[in-house]
Amino acid sequence: MKRKILKIIIAVGICLLVGFLSSFATQSSVNDWYVTLNKPSFNPPNAVFAPVWSLLYVLMGVAAGIVWGKGFHHIWVKTALYHFGFQLLLNAMWSIVFFGMKEIFWALIVIVALLILIILTIRWFRVVSKKASWLLIPYLIWVVFATALNYKIWELN
Repeated sequence: MKRKILKIIIAVGICLLVGFLSSFATQSSVNDWYVTLNKPSFNPPNAVFAPVWSLLYVLMGVAAGIVWGKGFHHIWVKTALYHFGFQLLLNAMWSIVFFGMKEIFWALIVIVALLILIILTIRWFRVVSKKASWLLIPYLIWVVFATALNYKIWELN
């Protein structure tokens, strides 16, 4: 039991660290370049993003920790966690491409790939733990919303 909790804590820490590191790219332009962009009416206030992402990173970490706790020796666990790792990298890459590089179209390509990987990750998590797969649903919903937002910002600019 202690090992499973430790794995959850480590996984949450990794997710929060990725979010923290990718926030440097976001902070580099959120108060200047991003402000100048035309945005759709459904664009939330900037203050919404940090708390939402923090919660999502915690849920993602708990889900990954639950899967990891099933034993990394199992091929399904490894496959699920590899998918999770790749989607986490794309998650960070989106911030770098959108905010750091200011490439709205290429960020849209990244987020579509991210969306596909999240769906695949959920499918693999479901094989290992239904509870873990359900914990990723808010993340999926948010990234669907973020994809629509990214598309509209690209279209408007």
